[in-house]
Amino acid sequence: MADTAQKPAGEDASTSLNQAKMYQLVLFPFNNGATNVYYVLLMNYIAYYANGVLGLVLAFATTMVTVTRALDAFIDPVVGMLIDRTETKFGKFRPFMVLGNVVMIVSSLLLFYGTRLIPEDATAVKYVAYTVFYILLMVGYSIQTSCTRSGQTCLTNDPKQRPTFTLFNTIASLVGMGVTMAVASIVGGNVGFGTEAFFNFLIPLVIVLSAALTALAVIGIAGKDKKEYWGLGGESKEGDENKLTLKDYVQIFKSNKELQRLMVAASGTKFAFAVATNTSVGVLLYSCMMGNYNGLYLPMYVMGYVFSAPFFLGGLRMSQKHGQKKTLVTFTTLALALYVGVVALLAMWNPGNPAFCLSIFSTEGGFHLTLNAYTIIFIVLYGLGYGAYYSTADMAIPMIADCSDYEMYRSGNYAPGVIGTLFSFVDKLVSSLSTTVVGIALLAVGLTQLPDTTTPYADGMNWLTIVLFCVIPMIAWVLTLLAMKGYTLTGERMKEIQAVNACRKDAISAGMTVDEALGKWQTMDQVPEKYRA
Repeated sequence: MADTAQKPAGEDASTSLNQAKMYQLVLFPFNNGATNVYYVLLMNYIAYYANGVLGLVLAFATTMVTVTRALDAFIDPVVGMLIDRTETKFGKFRPFMVLGNVVMIVSSLLLFYGTRLIPEDATAVKYVAYTVFYILLMVGYSIQTSCTRSGQTCLTNDPKQRPTFTLFNTIASLVGMGVTMAVASIVGGNVGFGTEAFFNFLIPLVIVLSAALTALAVIGIAGKDKKEYWGLGGESKEGDENKLTLKDYVQIFKSNKELQRLMVAASGTKFAFAVATNTSVGVLLYSCMMGNYNGLYLPMYVMGYVFSAPFFLGGLRMSQKHGQKKTLVTFTTLALALYVGVVALLAMWNPGNPAFCLSIFSTEGGFHLTLNAYTIIFIVLYGLGYGAYYSTADMAIPMIADCSDYEMYRSGNYAPGVIGTLFSFVDKLVSSLSTTVVGIALLAVGLTQLPDTTTPYADGMNWLTIVLFCVIPMIAWVLTLLAMKGYTLTGERMKEIQAVNACRKDAISAGMTVDEALGKWQTMDQVPEKYRA
């Protein structure tokens, strides 16, 4: 039966792999770019709005980022279950992509403009309105971002195509997150991050940019968001693949050890990335310590992306040949080693000696280079280290799709929504702590407001910066390496899983039950030759 079953359009005739067209691979990651635009807003600047524009206390502003993101984590599994149960003429994933973006647009207008209409003396109303609209924004964010992880499963399962998501996702992030952070740093550096002028510029940019990227992502997945690309087809072991219960999802989480290991590896790295790239940490390093935020932050930010390029290209080839685990472990180890040097350099910082301070150029008395050996060494170590770990920052996303395919191989259940959101549940719980950690750290050095480019240096800021900028990421990388030791979804293992799944799917489409297919094929040597490509 498996040898004669007809393949759906878009699948390779010899291996039955579901392969995407190039434009689909390029466009769908823009869904992540669209949500990353709001991620930048929520993680880096919303506390500035609460504290600087609305006048809410700093402790509340930073803690709310943690509380609402933690709440968002609990929303994710619910969205995942809804995705798994959804079948419409518009597809399974596209309705949630569009709905999520619309909710974020409406809530952003209410949060960043509506709250300003509240009278100054109505302080309690401000706190309540800010909290409600913020939670609504997080709900929309959760709805749309859940589709990035789960939608990949129907886009492609080709082990050579799937790693390209990391590369194209980087391009999408450059357009989304990169543009937003670059523009925000320039505008905020001039008018202040906690001003109405800053948010009057930033919010329209966020809304328009995210909506445009969402439209591109919808186009990218349109041809694959169809029932023939959802799972094995046929009836699941429970009788209906769209009627998995909460008990089934708990069992998936308990039994899928690969997903658990990936959660540990990726959530720690995500937390570290959120801390190290927090705007306040950048202000501490480039403004409070080095005294030249406008002359350092953007050049360093751009150089980070430049150094990332060869790692993304090399990582893509390595992942296609050896699997994504190999790339993740190799680049994480390299980043850990290089950041030892970054810590040493920052520990040597001496504000009284220009030779031990970061300096690239000066505009006093006309533009001229002030580059010194200390800065060159910092650029090399930080650039290579940042490039190595940034190239792995979103590698977990295609690896989640591997975990979803592994679950389909293991149990016959197609549950990409819940598997993707189970991952993001832990990811968001951990990363939600980032802003609170930064806020507590700032209070430890006596700051009652978020630092700006006018904030003077205070004792202890240098060591605080080293911990936030370097030490926390390094601890996360150690945890990543430990978690990946037991992770078995290597490149060769995924080839076997995809071959077995493809054989089972063809047999099921020809009339075999899911239980029969699961029992008949478990290893590569059991499937017909044509699936062993």
